[in-house]
Amino acid sequence: MQNDEHSSLLAPTLHFVMRIRVDVADPLELGDMHGAAKRIIRITGGLFEGPSLRGKVLDGGVDWQTTRPDGVAVLHARGTLRTDRDKLIAVENRGFRYGPPDLAARIAAGERVPPSEYYFMTTPVFETAAPELQWLTRTVFVGQAEREKSCVIVNVWRVGDELRPED
Repeated sequence: MQNDEHSSLLAPTLHFVMRIRVDVADPLELGDMHGAAKRIIRITGGLFEGPSLRGKVLDGGVDWQTTRPDGVAVLHARGTLRTDRDKLIAVENRGFRYGPPDLAARIAAGERVPPSEYYFMTTPVFETAAPELQWLTRTVFVGQAEREKSCVIVNVWRVGDELRPED
């Protein structure tokens, strides 16, 4: 394809939905398996807030992580949100985190590593029975995240302009 064939394409737009602060326990190190380090990180609570959503992250979710030999952490988290209107939202969030070789050690030591120093992106998928939140179940989202010693912060963005969240 030539460049002029792409000139009519528009990049998708992003719309801020919420900031989620997920509190986490210390990792359970399973060890090296098949050349990759495996760990489990329990979700212990947290909060989320955005222009039209707010509430709590419930205790009981888990992030299963695999760190590949190239240093990339492959993340697979599942958890539950409860809105301030008492509606439940299940979240499955997959992503990648990587950066300088000492990144994990710096975070584990409690250092706040600026998110500009590493890549940490996710793709959250939401499920809910709440009629007023069905837009969450039919929309693509991306998360831009940062890791601190005892929490993960995920800024969630809706991809696209076709429908407003309330449609």
